Amino acid sequence: MDPARPVRAAPSPRPLEVALLASVFVVAACGLVYELAAGALASYVLGDSVLQFSTVIGAYLFAMGVGSWLSRFFERQLPAHFLRIELLVALVGGGMPAILFLANAWLPGAFRVLLYALVLSVGVLVGLEIPLVMRMLRRNVALKDLVSQVLTFDYLGALAVSVAFPLVLVPQLGLVRTGLLFGLMNAAVALWALWMFRHELRRVAAHAIACVLTLGTLGAALAGAQRITTLAEDKFYQDPVVFAATSPYQRIVVTHGRAGHRLFLNGNLQFAERDEYRYHEALVHPAMSGHGAPRKVAVLGGGDGMAVREVLRYPGVESVTLVELDPNMTRLFSTHDTLSRLNGGSLASPKLRIVNTDAFQWLQQTDEMFDVIIVDFPDPTNFSIGKLYTSSFYAAMEQRLAASGYAVIQTTSPLVARQSFWTVVTTIESVGLQAAAYHAHVPSFGEWGYVIASRRPYRLPQQLPPGLRFLTTESLAPLFDFPRDMARVPAEVNRLSNQVLVTTYEREWGKVQQ
Repeated sequence: MDPARPVRAAPSPRPLEVALLASVFVVAACGLVYELAAGALASYVLGDSVLQFSTVIGAYLFAMGVGSWLSRFFERQLPAHFLRIELLVALVGGGMPAILFLANAWLPGAFRVLLYALVLSVGVLVGLEIPLVMRMLRRNVALKDLVSQVLTFDYLGALAVSVAFPLVLVPQLGLVRTGLLFGLMNAAVALWALWMFRHELRRVAAHAIACVLTLGTLGAALAGAQRITTLAEDKFYQDPVVFAATSPYQRIVVTHGRAGHRLFLNGNLQFAERDEYRYHEALVHPAMSGHGAPRKVAVLGGGDGMAVREVLRYPGVESVTLVELDPNMTRLFSTHDTLSRLNGGSLASPKLRIVNTDAFQWLQQTDEMFDVIIVDFPDPTNFSIGKLYTSSFYAAMEQRLAASGYAVIQTTSPLVARQSFWTVVTTIESVGLQAAAYHAHVPSFGEWGYVIASRRPYRLPQQLPPGLRFLTTESLAPLFDFPRDMARVPAEVNRLSNQVLVTTYEREWGKVQQ
């Protein structure tokens, strides 16, 4: 380098360039939020989260490609087109969670069509945004710098939202508020474009009115977001909602009506106050009393504390470990006066240790042994839950079961989902455990199934704890008898590599809902 030759400093970016790149960050963040919100809502309502997220993301990316292709036809007045697209994205994308919540409650048959119509619409609009920004920046930025800068800010926006969505946005705001908040951010970008390009725009007043109306609509919807959610959920659940929360793992809703309190996770009924005792007595006592003298018990799932309540009827039990993925569940049923009364204050017992983690990982990492393991997971409506019904899971469970121990697994309806029920039995047997299947009638669910897994043959207990409302020693034996329409059928082992149970379950329960 010639020391006499002055070094020319790189030109500093102009304010317009900085603002446009910042808008790319916001645009990318908003677009990903709408995509994630649509996938989450689809998995809540339609089940099978892998399928729903896959199809929603695929449809969204396809629509973005269509939008990028269509951008070639926008030749003049690029700032005006960009402004209008931002307002449309703000309204359609920001309002999408609220619209879908209301559609699920009031027009359930139209939910799937509306979901993909909105996803495709938002995808096309988002696909138009980035090419227009790049063409607006091209006036002042070299092509190589333009592409690298735009893509950098685009990916940074996507990264920020992908982390914040499950950890901050959904738990703190919920899906409806999150959508509307990011809709306001899109509208704010439109308002910025109005100011920055006011000298290039025609009909500035009309654009200003459109911005004000969009911001006002989204702001009013954000202020009334709780009312929108309540209106939708009261209609969907029939009874008034007394508690609702969205955690990183699920939508928790508690209602109260003539059947008492009812708990729903992602729209699926988990218990009804009027008959939950039938479900939980049938789940817990055949294994606990059959063991004879259980001292150390693990409850996997069952964050409502109802199964723990039944376990604590045995004075010989020295410790209970409750493994529940969602801390919001154990917190709710520990602190809510009415709900903690339903579980008899079991989650406050000095014998209880609560572990908020994934049960599969916990089984693989712990070295503790248990006399009885009670498995009370939701039905396998998706692959993330389906892994808890696989041979890999039951093999890990078998390693933590004492030599004379019993494990009991809630196992859907052998009447409605007969193939699914016997798939679980076959899967348990595939890891070398003996399986004793039984069923009980729970009015809220219908005929419901359970399986006791052990290394030794199961024997009916001669006595049960006092104070039970459903089970008696005389009524136990008929539970293990299956009539012809629920009798065993050939079934495939449910493995992590295939998860046949999820598709079988969806097919069998789908017939009932049609």
